[in-house]
This record gives sequence, C-alpha cells and structure tokens, in this order.
Amino acid sequence: MDARECAKTTRRLATLHRQLAALGPLMRGSVVIIGTRNKQPYFSLNKDKKTRLIYLGKKREKRAREYSANYRKLLAIVEEMTLLNMALLKEYDGE
Repeated sequence: MDARECAKTTRRLATLHRQLAALGPLMRGSVVIIGTRNKQPYFSLNKDKKTRLIYLGKKREKRAREYSANYRKLLAIVEEMTLLNMALLKEYDGE
C-alpha cells in the first residue's frame, strides 16, 4: 500500500467515525408482527438464550424499527472499519 492509498484509507476511516457519531439511539433485535387475526407489533430480543418481547403498538413501532436499523448500520460500519484498520496495520512499520 503506497502513501496515497494509506491517506485514502485514513480519510475513509474518518468518514466512518463521523457516521458512527451520527447514528443516534440503537437496539439489538427486531420488530416482529405477532397474531393471526389481530396482528400486533412487538420488539424481539434474544438474550441469554431467551426471547424477550416488548409490545410496541403503532405509536412505538416506527421508532423501534429505526433503532434496530441503526444497530445494523453500526455493525456494517464496524465491519468496514475492521477491514480498513487491518490493511493499515499490515503496513505499519513501527513509526
């Protein structure tokens, strides 16, 4: 990796840091719809091998979906940052 590529990677990392800072609230889990006739939204989280459900109702469903989407974005950002940092670390010569 030459100096230009290192600079480009460093700039991309800075962009990803800004994206992380702008994410806002997040929650691990997902919104599920339960019921056959009377379908109701719940937030589902698997914690310690147990599924935990929180009733959302229509008012909180949108916010819960947003928090869950923010968590997925967080994971994607962390994955990309990991790859970029690995590439930089390979080039690190002890400076």
